[in-house]
Amino acid sequence: MIQREIMGTKLTAKLWLDEVEDSCMEQIVRLASLPYAFHHIAIMPDAHTGVGMPIGGVLATKGVVVPNAVGVDIGCGMCAVRTTLKASELERKDITSIMGYIRKNIPLGFDHRKTPMDESLLPEADFDKLPYLKNMKAAMLCQLGTLGGGNHFIEIQKDVANDDVWIMIHSGSRNVGLTIAKHYAKSLRNGV
Repeated sequence: MIQREIMGTKLTAKLWLDEVEDSCMEQIVRLASLPYAFHHIAIMPDAHTGVGMPIGGVLATKGVVVPNAVGVDIGCGMCAVRTTLKASELERKDITSIMGYIRKNIPLGFDHRKTPMDESLLPEADFDKLPYLKNMKAAMLCQLGTLGGGNHFIEIQKDVANDDVWIMIHSGSRNVGLTIAKHYAKSLRNGV
C-alpha cells in the first residue's frame, strides 16, 4: 500500500515508505521533475540516496535510457526460494540456529571467502579481452556466494496462506557491476 505521494513539476512519486532521508527526498523530487520521466516514480521501502537516483527507486522514461536509473551496481541478484519447512513446525530457536549458520558461512559487507571458488562457476567470458574486469578475476572467485553490503540481505519469510518458509536473498555484484558501469559511463562521456 502506498504510504504517500510527492508531486514534482512533471509527475508524481509514489513512496512505499514512511521515512526518507533529506538527500534521498531531493533526488525523488528531481526525478519527478525530469522532462522525459513517464507515468510516475516508484520509491520502495529500502530506498536511500544513490548516485543521481535513489537506490530502491524506479524511473520509467520515454525516448531515453538513464544509466543511473538502471543502476551503477549492475549484477545484483534477487531470489526467493520456498523451502520444505513449515512455519508452524519451527520454534524461535530453530530460526536463530538457521540465521546463525547463514551468518557463519556467508561472508557479507567487505568480507569474502579465504579460499577461491571453482573457476567453472564464473560466467563464460574471455577476461583478457575485458580490460575493466581483467584484474578482478581472482577477487571474483573469492566473492562468489557472498552477500555484499548496503541494502543486500538474506531473510527468512513466512507464507501466511500456506505456512511455507521461504528464504529471500538480495545479493550484491561485489564491485564488479560498479566497475563495469564506470567503464561504460566513461566511454559515453568520451564519445566512444
